[in-house]
Amino acid sequence: MKQGIIVLLNGTSSSGKTSISNELLTQIEIPFQHLSIDNFCNGIFHSYIDFINTTYPNIETNGADDGQLANQILTNPLISLYYSTIKLFSAMGNNVVVDTVIDNDQWYNTCLELLSDHPVIFVSVKCTREELARREMLRGDRMVGLASAQYDRVYCFNEYDLELNTEIMRSSECANEILNFIRSNNESTAFKKLNKRISVSK
Repeated sequence: MKQGIIVLLNGTSSSGKTSISNELLTQIEIPFQHLSIDNFCNGIFHSYIDFINTTYPNIETNGADDGQLANQILTNPLISLYYSTIKLFSAMGNNVVVDTVIDNDQWYNTCLELLSDHPVIFVSVKCTREELARREMLRGDRMVGLASAQYDRVYCFNEYDLELNTEIMRSSECANEILNFIRSNNESTAFKKLNKRISVSK
């Protein structure tokens, strides 16, 4: 079975990943499924907490905030499940657009290990810190400064198949750049190069 294409959008909060994803979902030439890290992890996390609270109503918490403690313990396994789900979708032949925030080595290594044998188009979605702060103010549902705090960690990679600046490009233009890359049948090489570097450094 032919593996589905994975369009992996990596960028800080408010960088424009979801807007680009929505543009890819509304076009009809190449069908995509959408997996957002926020929606996936929040959905699984809250369902898990509901399961624990319902199934074990008398469980001891040792005075800890059960949600906060669960978040500390479960975040990394959830991230692994997230990237495993992306791999599953691709293995079943589905094209997947993924908007994620890779801001630490563990998540990066997990992503690379699970997806490096699949057709991944690694895309940087970026704008200036000033523009990110402006968007956060307009949105009102993000802590102002979150994107700036993520900035250096998220954009530490120097290998991408595509780099999109959402400060100077509309989301529709960004989506079209991705579609043009797919139409061109160019080989996506960023993940292969990044994986080779990790293999050499071990």
